[in-house]
Amino acid sequence: MELKKRILANILSEKKHLKTILQSKRANIYYLEYCRVLQNGGRVEYITQEKDKQAYWNIPIANTTVILLGTGTSITQAAVRLLASAGVMIGFCGGDGTPLFAGNEIEWMSPQSEYRPTEYVQGWLSFWFNPEKRLHVAKELQSLRLNHIGNIWRKEPLYKECGIYADDQEFESIMSDMASNIDNAASVQNLLEIEGRTTKRIYAYIVRSTGFGAFKRNHEGTDAANIFLNHGNYLAYGLAATALWTLGIPHSFAVMHGKTRRGALVFDIADLIKDAIVLPTAFVCALRGDDERKFRETLMNLLIDKYSAIDIMIESIKFVCAQYAEPVK
Repeated sequence: MELKKRILANILSEKKHLKTILQSKRANIYYLEYCRVLQNGGRVEYITQEKDKQAYWNIPIANTTVILLGTGTSITQAAVRLLASAGVMIGFCGGDGTPLFAGNEIEWMSPQSEYRPTEYVQGWLSFWFNPEKRLHVAKELQSLRLNHIGNIWRKEPLYKECGIYADDQEFESIMSDMASNIDNAASVQNLLEIEGRTTKRIYAYIVRSTGFGAFKRNHEGTDAANIFLNHGNYLAYGLAATALWTLGIPHSFAVMHGKTRRGALVFDIADLIKDAIVLPTAFVCALRGDDERKFRETLMNLLIDKYSAIDIMIESIKFVCAQYAEPVK
């Protein structure tokens, strides 16, 4: 009994001293490999081994959204408990943030909290069981996706330097066609077909505009562009999972992608920023000859510091709930 009291006192003490930073305002995503994550006092640290010496590095958990544990990592129960108390998402993945095998997915470990809001999951479920409303919400998310692409591409000088312009006639035609097709879509399957065709056209536009050369999207490809796309997409999935967890919405209630897959809503929400940020950044970094570390630094600067991707996701979800949720009786 005394031991339980001491453990509880330690947990409460740790929570009391943690700064409260909103998930949407946090700055860090960590990808770790070949290290051990553990608790040291009131901190979470990771240890790296270099020849005959070990190096300890602190993780600022109150300002961290996601930790991706890659190849050669281990984590202690005490570290997981402290990360959960700070609301940090933990993901196990393959090398460089992507799965080891094409069929595998990251396994997300959500902090358990009974104090997340209930209004958003109640609002989401109020329309989810109505196929017609679910289609309207899927269209709304695709329209928001288009808006975010246009807004970010118009602002970002990195893209303009490589010839990617939101006001390019070819690109405007792609966006206009997609907007029109979204309005006319009669089913979710239609939307998926529209998305597939549009994504191919965006790839073709970027390849032509940047003078990239031959490119074919291949999830198992070993060229820089495909590797960066895989890497960046999984970072986007981590942000989407965090946004949904923050608002208390389970990942199973997708409106567009793979409704039979438990995490499908993560894909729906990640799409809000994948084409806007991940896709062009992958090509720009591949064109520059960046390695994966440099690509990750560039992408994280855009996702977190410059465009607040989690904010975009959270506000988009809130907007959908406000527009389509049934009032509670």
